[in-house]
Amino acid sequence: MGWHAVDRRIKRAALACLLLTTVFATGCAAETSADASADSPSAAPGSSTPSTHAPRGDAGAPAGTAAAYRKWGIKPLAAPPAPPAAKPVGQAAAGSGVPVISEIPTKEKIVFLTFDDGAEKDPKFVTMMRELKIPFTMFLTDAAIRADYGYFEPLQGLGDSIQNHTLTHPNLRTLGASAQKLEICGQQKKLKDRYGTAPRLFRPPYGNWNEDTRAAAASCGLEKIVLWRESMQIKNMQYQRADKKLHPGDIILAHFRGPSELKGTTMTEMTANMLRHIQEQGFTVARLEDYL
Repeated sequence: MGWHAVDRRIKRAALACLLLTTVFATGCAAETSADASADSPSAAPGSSTPSTHAPRGDAGAPAGTAAAYRKWGIKPLAAPPAPPAAKPVGQAAAGSGVPVISEIPTKEKIVFLTFDDGAEKDPKFVTMMRELKIPFTMFLTDAAIRADYGYFEPLQGLGDSIQNHTLTHPNLRTLGASAQKLEICGQQKKLKDRYGTAPRLFRPPYGNWNEDTRAAAASCGLEKIVLWRESMQIKNMQYQRADKKLHPGDIILAHFRGPSELKGTTMTEMTANMLRHIQEQGFTVARLEDYL
Protein backbone atom coordinates (compact mmCIF):
# COMPACT_ATOMS: atom_id res chain seq x y z
CA MET A 1 0.00 0.00 0.00
CA GLY A 2 1.41 3.42 -0.95
CA TRP A 3 2.00 6.06 1.70
CA HIS A 4 -0.43 8.46 -0.01
CA ALA A 5 -3.25 6.00 0.61
CA VAL A 6 -2.12 5.45 4.20
CA ASP A 7 -1.75 9.21 4.66
CA ARG A 8 -5.31 9.74 3.47
CA ARG A 9 -6.52 7.08 5.88
CA ILE A 10 -4.68 8.63 8.81
CA LYS A 11 -5.93 12.10 7.85
CA ARG A 12 -9.52 10.80 7.69
CA ALA A 13 -9.03 9.29 11.14
CA ALA A 14 -7.63 12.60 12.37
CA LEU A 15 -10.66 14.48 11.05
CA ALA A 16 -12.99 12.00 12.75
CA CYS A 17 -11.07 12.51 15.99
CA LEU A 18 -11.50 16.28 15.76
CA LEU A 19 -15.26 15.89 15.34
CA LEU A 20 -15.69 13.44 18.19
CA THR A 21 -17.41 14.99 21.20
CA THR A 22 -17.92 12.05 23.53
CA VAL A 23 -16.01 11.69 26.75
CA PHE A 24 -13.90 8.87 25.37
CA ALA A 25 -10.36 9.86 24.53
CA THR A 26 -10.02 8.07 21.24
CA GLY A 27 -7.04 9.62 19.48
CA CYS A 28 -7.39 7.32 16.48
CA ALA A 29 -10.39 5.29 17.62
CA ALA A 30 -12.36 4.50 20.75
CA GLU A 31 -11.15 1.78 23.06
CA THR A 32 -13.46 -1.21 22.92
CA SER A 33 -14.79 -3.43 25.62
CA ALA A 34 -11.80 -5.67 25.02
CA ASP A 35 -9.52 -2.71 25.66
CA ALA A 36 -11.41 -1.72 28.80
CA SER A 37 -11.15 -5.23 30.22
CA ALA A 38 -7.37 -5.03 29.98
CA ASP A 39 -6.89 -1.48 31.24
CA SER A 40 -5.59 -2.51 34.66
CA PRO A 41 -2.36 -4.51 34.30
CA SER A 42 -2.14 -7.53 36.53
CA ALA A 43 1.47 -8.49 35.94
CA ALA A 44 3.70 -8.67 38.97
CA PRO A 45 6.22 -5.86 39.30
CA GLY A 46 9.64 -6.57 37.86
CA SER A 47 12.96 -5.33 39.13
CA SER A 48 14.87 -2.64 37.35
CA THR A 49 17.70 -0.25 37.95
CA PRO A 50 17.00 3.48 38.16
CA SER A 51 16.98 5.38 34.87
CA THR A 52 20.34 6.58 33.60
CA HIS A 53 18.68 9.43 31.72
CA ALA A 54 19.11 12.94 33.08
CA PRO A 55 16.02 14.39 34.81
CA ARG A 56 13.65 15.94 32.28
CA GLY A 57 11.24 18.85 32.61
CA ASP A 58 13.02 20.41 35.62
CA ALA A 59 11.31 23.74 36.35
CA GLY A 60 13.74 24.90 39.02
CA ALA A 61 17.11 24.72 37.25
CA PRO A 62 19.01 25.21 35.12
CA ALA A 63 17.98 28.73 34.26
CA GLY A 64 18.16 27.92 30.55
CA THR A 65 15.29 25.47 30.89
CA ALA A 66 13.05 28.05 32.58
CA ALA A 67 13.93 30.49 29.79
CA ALA A 68 12.99 27.83 27.24
CA TYR A 69 9.56 27.44 28.80
CA ARG A 70 9.08 31.20 28.53
CA LYS A 71 10.19 31.09 24.90
CA TRP A 72 7.47 28.57 24.09
CA GLY A 73 4.86 30.40 26.14
CA ILE A 74 4.47 27.70 28.79
CA LYS A 75 4.73 27.79 32.56
CA PRO A 76 7.47 25.42 33.76
CA LEU A 77 6.53 21.91 34.75
CA ALA A 78 7.79 20.52 38.03
CA ALA A 79 10.67 18.07 37.93
CA PRO A 80 9.38 14.48 37.79
CA PRO A 81 10.05 12.25 40.80
CA ALA A 82 12.83 9.70 40.65
CA PRO A 83 11.59 6.55 38.91
CA PRO A 84 10.87 3.55 41.11
CA ALA A 85 13.59 0.96 41.60
CA ALA A 86 11.00 -1.74 40.90
CA LYS A 87 8.84 -0.98 37.88
CA PRO A 88 5.12 -1.05 38.76
CA VAL A 89 4.35 -2.80 35.47
CA GLY A 90 6.70 -5.73 35.13
CA GLN A 91 6.99 -8.70 32.84
CA ALA A 92 3.96 -10.86 32.16
CA ALA A 93 3.83 -14.28 33.74
CA ALA A 94 4.64 -17.11 31.36
CA GLY A 95 1.65 -18.00 29.21
CA SER A 96 -0.46 -15.04 30.35
CA GLY A 97 -0.05 -13.02 27.16
CA VAL A 98 1.29 -9.54 26.51
CA PRO A 99 -0.23 -7.06 29.00
CA VAL A 100 -2.47 -4.32 27.57
CA ILE A 101 -2.22 -1.08 29.54
CA SER A 102 -3.67 2.43 29.40
CA GLU A 103 -2.16 3.83 32.60
CA ILE A 104 0.64 3.25 35.07
CA PRO A 105 -0.27 2.40 38.67
CA THR A 106 1.18 5.26 40.72
CA LYS A 107 0.06 7.87 43.25
CA GLU A 108 2.48 10.47 41.88
CA LYS A 109 0.97 13.36 39.89
CA ILE A 110 2.70 12.31 36.71
CA VAL A 111 1.51 11.55 33.20
CA PHE A 112 3.27 10.05 30.19
CA LEU A 113 3.40 11.51 26.67
CA THR A 114 3.29 9.41 23.51
CA PHE A 115 3.37 10.55 19.87
CA ASP A 116 2.13 8.29 17.06
CA ASP A 117 2.59 7.67 13.34
CA GLY A 118 5.38 10.05 12.23
CA ALA A 119 3.82 11.76 9.20
CA GLU A 120 4.71 15.32 10.30
CA LYS A 121 8.43 16.06 10.54
CA ASP A 122 8.56 19.60 11.91
CA PRO A 123 12.16 20.61 12.74
CA LYS A 124 10.82 23.10 15.31
CA PHE A 125 9.42 20.18 17.29
CA VAL A 126 12.92 18.74 17.63
CA THR A 127 14.13 22.14 18.86
CA MET A 128 11.23 22.40 21.28
CA MET A 129 11.87 19.00 22.84
CA ARG A 130 15.60 19.62 23.05
CA GLU A 131 15.04 22.90 24.88
CA LEU A 132 12.20 21.82 27.16
CA LYS A 133 13.67 18.40 27.96
CA ILE A 134 10.24 16.79 28.08
CA PRO A 135 10.35 12.96 27.91
CA PHE A 136 8.05 11.19 25.49
CA THR A 137 7.70 7.92 23.60
CA MET A 138 7.33 7.58 19.82
CA PHE A 139 5.17 4.86 18.25
CA LEU A 140 6.16 4.96 14.58
CA THR A 141 4.61 3.52 11.41
CA ASP A 142 7.02 2.73 8.57
CA ALA A 143 4.70 4.04 5.85
CA ALA A 144 4.69 7.41 7.63
CA ILE A 145 8.41 7.72 8.37
CA ARG A 146 10.19 6.06 5.46
CA ALA A 147 10.53 9.31 3.51
CA ASP A 148 12.80 10.67 6.26
CA TYR A 149 13.99 8.11 8.81
CA GLY A 150 16.69 10.54 9.89
CA TYR A 151 14.23 13.06 11.32
CA PHE A 152 13.63 10.88 14.37
CA GLU A 153 17.29 10.25 15.22
CA PRO A 154 17.83 13.54 17.12
CA LEU A 155 14.70 12.82 19.16
CA GLN A 156 15.98 9.33 19.92
CA GLY A 157 19.29 10.93 20.88
CA LEU A 158 17.49 12.97 23.54
CA GLY A 159 16.49 9.72 25.24
CA ASP A 160 13.03 9.50 23.68
CA SER A 161 12.50 5.92 22.60
CA ILE A 162 11.19 4.61 19.30
CA GLN A 163 8.51 1.93 19.57
CA ASN A 164 6.39 -0.17 17.19
CA HIS A 165 3.18 1.04 15.49
CA THR A 166 3.06 -1.44 12.51
CA LEU A 167 4.31 -1.16 8.95
CA THR A 168 1.24 0.38 7.26
CA HIS A 169 -1.19 1.44 10.05
CA PRO A 170 -4.00 -1.06 9.41
CA ASN A 171 -6.97 -1.88 11.61
CA LEU A 172 -5.51 -5.10 13.00
CA ARG A 173 -8.93 -6.52 13.81
CA THR A 174 -9.59 -6.80 10.09
CA LEU A 175 -6.49 -8.97 9.60
CA GLY A 176 -5.84 -12.62 10.34
CA ALA A 177 -3.13 -13.84 12.67
CA SER A 178 -0.45 -14.23 9.99
CA ALA A 179 -1.11 -10.80 8.48
CA GLN A 180 -0.95 -9.19 11.92
CA LYS A 181 2.37 -10.89 12.55
CA LEU A 182 3.76 -9.55 9.27
CA GLU A 183 2.72 -6.02 10.18
CA ILE A 184 4.16 -6.15 13.68
CA CYS A 185 7.29 -8.26 13.16
CA GLY A 186 8.06 -6.46 9.90
CA GLN A 187 8.10 -3.11 11.68
CA GLN A 188 10.06 -4.58 14.57
CA LYS A 189 12.85 -5.56 12.18
CA LYS A 190 12.83 -2.25 10.30
CA LEU A 191 13.06 -0.19 13.48
CA LYS A 192 15.84 -2.33 14.94
CA ASP A 193 17.83 -2.20 11.70
CA ARG A 194 17.36 1.56 11.28
CA TYR A 195 17.62 2.81 14.87
CA GLY A 196 19.76 0.13 16.49
CA THR A 197 17.36 -0.98 19.23
CA ALA A 198 14.48 -3.42 19.08
CA PRO A 199 11.24 -1.88 20.45
CA ARG A 200 9.77 -3.33 23.64
CA LEU A 201 6.39 -1.63 23.33
CA PHE A 202 3.62 -1.86 20.75
CA ARG A 203 0.64 0.36 20.04
CA PRO A 204 -2.06 -1.01 17.70
CA PRO A 205 -3.36 1.54 15.18
CA TYR A 206 -6.68 3.09 16.26
CA GLY A 207 -6.32 1.22 19.57
CA ASN A 208 -7.84 -1.85 17.91
CA TRP A 209 -6.52 -5.25 18.94
CA ASN A 210 -7.61 -8.81 19.65
CA GLU A 211 -6.04 -11.97 20.98
CA ASP A 212 -4.23 -12.53 17.67
CA THR A 213 -2.59 -9.14 18.25
CA ARG A 214 -1.35 -10.17 21.67
CA ALA A 215 0.01 -13.42 20.29
CA ALA A 216 1.71 -11.68 17.38
CA ALA A 217 3.24 -9.03 19.63
CA ALA A 218 4.67 -11.71 21.90
CA SER A 219 6.08 -13.70 18.98
CA CYS A 220 7.77 -10.55 17.66
CA GLY A 221 9.54 -9.95 20.97
CA LEU A 222 7.33 -7.13 22.29
CA GLU A 223 6.57 -6.89 26.00
CA LYS A 224 3.58 -4.55 26.35
CA ILE A 225 0.65 -3.24 24.31
CA VAL A 226 0.26 0.42 25.22
CA LEU A 227 -3.07 2.25 24.82
CA TRP A 228 -4.01 5.61 26.42
CA ARG A 229 -6.37 7.50 28.73
CA GLU A 230 -6.43 10.91 27.02
CA SER A 231 -5.79 12.11 23.49
CA MET A 232 -4.59 15.57 22.52
CA GLN A 233 -6.41 17.24 19.65
CA ILE A 234 -5.59 20.87 18.72
CA LYS A 235 -6.35 22.98 21.79
CA ASN A 236 -8.12 20.53 24.05
CA MET A 237 -7.81 17.00 25.34
CA GLN A 238 -10.38 14.28 25.01
CA TYR A 239 -10.83 12.27 28.20
CA GLN A 240 -12.09 8.75 28.70
CA ARG A 241 -13.30 9.35 32.23
CA ALA A 242 -16.49 11.26 32.98
CA ASP A 243 -14.71 13.75 35.27
CA LYS A 244 -12.62 14.96 32.29
CA LYS A 245 -9.49 15.24 34.38
CA LEU A 246 -6.00 13.79 34.35
CA HIS A 247 -5.28 11.05 36.86
CA PRO A 248 -1.91 9.89 38.23
CA GLY A 249 -0.20 7.58 35.76
CA ASP A 250 -2.32 8.42 32.72
CA ILE A 251 -0.85 7.80 29.29
CA ILE A 252 -1.61 10.60 26.82
CA LEU A 253 -1.82 10.12 23.06
CA ALA A 254 -0.71 12.76 20.56
CA HIS A 255 0.38 12.56 16.92
CA PHE A 256 3.08 13.77 14.58
CA ARG A 257 0.64 15.98 12.66
CA GLY A 258 0.96 19.34 10.97
CA PRO A 259 -1.17 22.33 9.93
CA SER A 260 -3.09 20.43 7.24
CA GLU A 261 -4.48 18.04 9.88
CA LEU A 262 -4.61 20.58 12.72
CA LYS A 263 -6.59 23.34 11.00
CA GLY A 264 -3.54 25.54 10.56
CA THR A 265 -2.03 24.84 13.98
CA THR A 266 1.55 23.61 14.08
CA MET A 267 2.72 20.55 15.96
CA THR A 268 4.67 22.73 18.38
CA GLU A 269 1.57 24.83 19.12
CA MET A 270 -0.47 21.67 19.72
CA THR A 271 2.25 20.35 22.04
CA ALA A 272 2.39 23.64 23.95
CA ASN A 273 -1.40 23.44 24.44
CA MET A 274 -1.03 19.90 25.77
CA LEU A 275 1.69 20.92 28.23
CA ARG A 276 -0.50 23.79 29.47
CA HIS A 277 -3.31 21.35 30.25
CA ILE A 278 -0.87 19.17 32.18
CA GLN A 279 0.64 22.07 34.12
CA GLU A 280 -2.72 23.67 34.92
CA GLN A 281 -3.92 20.41 36.50
CA GLY A 282 -0.84 20.19 38.70
CA PHE A 283 0.84 17.33 36.87
CA THR A 284 4.26 16.85 35.35
CA VAL A 285 5.67 14.46 32.74
CA ALA A 286 7.72 11.33 33.46
CA ARG A 287 9.44 8.86 31.17
CA LEU A 288 7.15 5.93 30.32
CA GLU A 289 9.96 3.39 29.90
CA ASP A 290 11.08 4.00 33.51
CA TYR A 291 7.75 2.57 34.69
CA LEU A 292 7.20 -0.43 32.40
